[in-house]
Amino acid sequence: MRIAIYGGTFNPIHIGHTSLAQSLVEQQIVDEVWLMVSPQNPHKGLNAAPYEDRLSMAQLATQGMEGIRVSDFERNLPIPSYTFTTLTLLSEQYPQHQFCLVIGADNWTNFPRWYHATDILSTYPILIYQRPNYPIDLSTAPKGSSVTIVETPLYDISSTDIRQHKKLKKINPDVLKYIKVHHLYNF
Repeated sequence: MRIAIYGGTFNPIHIGHTSLAQSLVEQQIVDEVWLMVSPQNPHKGLNAAPYEDRLSMAQLATQGMEGIRVSDFERNLPIPSYTFTTLTLLSEQYPQHQFCLVIGADNWTNFPRWYHATDILSTYPILIYQRPNYPIDLSTAPKGSSVTIVETPLYDISSTDIRQHKKLKKINPDVLKYIKVHHLYNF
């Protein structure tokens, strides 16, 4: 099975995240997308909602979505979570699957700074989705690597918008209710 690993803090998850995942499955680019909820992104600060809350919100946001799975695989890995470590361990634990990595154009810009970036590029296909104001330059990809730009819906939204109480219509109503009930992000 072709599995796309779409990692993030999902702090909180919103329709941009879920629509991207759905699009990859519907276009049959991959068979499944595993949303890998990261306990701590090494490129971001520690200002995230508790892990269990972010995991629960991701599960709420993806209920009933065919081919989308929320994964807590990184829960027991050393913190911070490094994509290379996650992909390597997933490949060892699930040798029957072919894994690829999904990242945004903003992350592609910073990809050379990632832990073992060259090893990721030489071992796993990378799917890059477009983000506003981030042109994608594939000339930086090493020869022999598999890097593809995927056509997916573009949403002008970020988790920061949600945390700042903006664009709340672009979040799953069940997730918004969860945020309010659990008093996350000063709601």
